[in-house]
Amino acid sequence: MKENIQLAIILLLSSIFLVLETNSISISANEAEIFFHGNGIVHYVSHIFTGLLGQNDLALRLPFIILHIFSLFLIYKIGKLFLKRKVDRIFSTAIFALLPGVNSAALLVNSASLVIFLTLLFVYLYMYDYKIASYILLVLALFVDNSFSILYLSLIFYAISQKNNKLLIFSFLLFGISMYMYGFDDGGKPKGYFLDSFGVYAAIFSPFLFLYYIYALYRILIKEEKNLLWYISFVAFVFSLLLSLRQRVHLEDFAPFAILAVPLMVKVFFNSYRVRLPEFRKWHKLITVFIIGFLVINSAIIFVNKPLYLIIENPKKHFAHRYHIAKELAIKLKNSGITEINIPNQRLAIRLKFYGIKDGGDKILIQNKNSAKKEDSINIIYYGKIVGKFYIIS
Repeated sequence: MKENIQLAIILLLSSIFLVLETNSISISANEAEIFFHGNGIVHYVSHIFTGLLGQNDLALRLPFIILHIFSLFLIYKIGKLFLKRKVDRIFSTAIFALLPGVNSAALLVNSASLVIFLTLLFVYLYMYDYKIASYILLVLALFVDNSFSILYLSLIFYAISQKNNKLLIFSFLLFGISMYMYGFDDGGKPKGYFLDSFGVYAAIFSPFLFLYYIYALYRILIKEEKNLLWYISFVAFVFSLLLSLRQRVHLEDFAPFAILAVPLMVKVFFNSYRVRLPEFRKWHKLITVFIIGFLVINSAIIFVNKPLYLIIENPKKHFAHRYHIAKELAIKLKNSGITEINIPNQRLAIRLKFYGIKDGGDKILIQNKNSAKKEDSINIIYYGKIVGKFYIIS
């Protein structure tokens, strides 16, 4: 099968799964805050798409899915520079498309997909020798999100290694401006969150692939050529762990840069695999099947996670609980003829607002039973299990 067809299949399958998943999740309170009260680029992009396609989950999440597809294409194009075989490039793109953290970023209303796309676009422009365009993009990124300060920091180290004074001065200047504009959060009592950060990264990559990610970064550090992609990933990863030794780190600022090392992981693996004679590749094959199999399972859970409620005693302990229930609750309220109801829980109120349920009126929506007053109940049920129970007080 031709390489372009294989790439098209990966992009198409990724798009289909993500679009189908938009029907399964609801807007979260944080996403609703961005949609209704945000003032960044994510807020305005979301409003453009919902203005064109209607206020629904597909329109809300579609711009981030589109950015994700462009990012997959860029990962493939960047991989062409140092992955010489077609199978390596396709394998690299497929691994990136399967990462749980990447798929989550593609579905959620936040800046992660935009940061990943713009960083990959910068790497593509710079490594393909479109230097002026890449420098312009760095300046524009300054006004997109505060997390690009990590990219500027990475470029400082890269410029020093390459003895590129122009890039060094430019990156240092942008890093200083970014710190001035957004500051640096060093508040709170000193406390170690190193293991917490490790756990989050393991969830982003899937646990066993994350272990190989660490190995690949280290092997490149001590033995192999270190390119721009490695510096971005390595600096973001190491600095996030160093900071987590004394404070809680917002890993959503670091992870979009750390995950970009996937093509490098693939290169390290195939270099190690191909230097061995066929009869000595058995363990490599077994380990690869195990790691990829576990990655597929982890990624599948992102798309099919509601059955987990059947084995979780407390529904609120479900990792995606904050992205469930609201849509179904809004539909049941509308089916009961209710489009306006008093909602004391403001985080729930702003979620229901997206689906056309206004906060107000005479009736009250609560989550704790009040036997002293007349009330009707609404149950949200997934796979035969009640995952949300609400009461309407007249």
